[in-house]
Parts: sequence; structure tokens; C-alpha cells
Amino acid sequence: MKKPEMILFDYGQTLVNEAPFDGVRGTEAVLQYCTENKYHLTAEQIQKEAKAINDELGRFDPARRHLLQVETPNYMFTSYLYESLGIKLSLTSRQVDQVFWDAASPGRPTEGCPEFLKYLVAQGIRTGVISNISYCGQVVEQRIRELFPGHPFAFILATSEYMFRKPNKRIFRLALEKAGLKSARETGQEPGSDCKTGPQWDSGSGNVWYIGDQYECDIVGAAGAGLFPVWYTGAMDLPYEPHEGVATAADWKEVRRLLETCVA
Repeated sequence: MKKPEMILFDYGQTLVNEAPFDGVRGTEAVLQYCTENKYHLTAEQIQKEAKAINDELGRFDPARRHLLQVETPNYMFTSYLYESLGIKLSLTSRQVDQVFWDAASPGRPTEGCPEFLKYLVAQGIRTGVISNISYCGQVVEQRIRELFPGHPFAFILATSEYMFRKPNKRIFRLALEKAGLKSARETGQEPGSDCKTGPQWDSGSGNVWYIGDQYECDIVGAAGAGLFPVWYTGAMDLPYEPHEGVATAADWKEVRRLLETCVA
């Protein structure tokens, strides 16, 4: 396998280990900026309605979320949620995302990730991010750049800003266009794919890698767009079963070892 020109990363449970989501805590933080609460609703009551809406849409169902390939930006969701409940806030939609997310699910770099990113810089391998996320893109970029200060990510793509979600190949192809690169498919080194055993790769593939923790969204999605996928399991928060034929790493040292087997 050839040394990649660029590695693209997933955000949650790949670059960043997020704390378990606590929607009530996030809503309590937002309610501090409430200017009107017509029905005197508590954070628990608001989150109950939020869950009902999300269940109706199937947004966060682990078994279904890879089937939803069009993103619902959070500003649309929260605008409907709060206004339908008679609540007014003194925050912009971006500020709602920031306040809610910081309280509901703070994050920290996954163990060994900052060192791995420094290694990539030393190797001259470019980096970027594609995240299935409904929060405002500016808020997502701010968090990532604060957690990895000084690292030169070429771009950070939040699906909230670009409509399509992984595993849709369009979001991967947008990243390649922004990077000025081509996938293995476009260079005539297209991988095969098998739904049972996972993506299969020949030794010439992989000028662009994608590393993520979600099998359907990240691994199958990246392979379908002609990228070489690496399944990062070191911070997964869902049960999983290994898939034959998929490059898998439990920590960033394993990813580095995989890179070191590549030819220049």
C-alpha cells in the first residue's frame, strides 16, 4: 500500500472522546438565557419533547442513523422545539448550539491522538475532518481547533452545513474536491466491496484514508467513495463485531504502525 497523501477523520469517538450525552444538562444551560417560558417548562419536560421528535425522525437510532443521509441542522430543530413550547431565548442559533453542546457533551482528545497528529505533520501527510453532526459548523470547528491547538487541519466539514451525511458518497467527494485530490476509484484503483465481509482493497489503493468509529457511516461510506477506510475502535461507545477484511485499530499507535508499512 502506498503512503496516503491525506488522512480524513471522523470527529466523535475518533478524534474526540465525548462525555456521555446529557440533554437535560444542556437544556438547563440554555434555559439560563430564557426570556419567556410561557408554560413554565422544566429542562426535563423540554428534553422529553426533544426525544419524542427525534424518535419520530429516527435521528439517533443506532440501527437506523446510517440510513438517514440528509442532515437536519440543529438550528432548525431547536427553533421548532423552543418556539413550539412557547419559549424565547436571548441567544442566536449558533450560541444555542455552543451553550447546549458544551454542557451536554464536553469532549477531550482521544488518548494518543495529539501525538499521532504531530507524527502526520512530520510525515507531510495532510489532514481534514468530516463529521456527521447537526451543530453549527463554526461551533464544531471552534471545538476541534481548541482541542488540537495549532494543528493544520485543511478543513473541517460538518454535515450541518452541507446537507449530505455519511455514508452518502457526496460528502466524501466534497472533501476530496476541497483537498484537490482524487479517490482510488478516480485514479483507476477502485476497491471491491462485499456487504458481509466489508470493503476489500488491493495493494495499490489508498491515496486518501478515512478513519472513523462507525462501521456503516465511516467504513462502508468511505469505501463506497473510493477512500481507504480504517476502523478506529479505541473510543467506541457502542457494541460492535469485527468485520473480515477491514483495517482496524484499537489505538493511534496501531494506526501509525499501519502507516509505517506503506511505501513512499
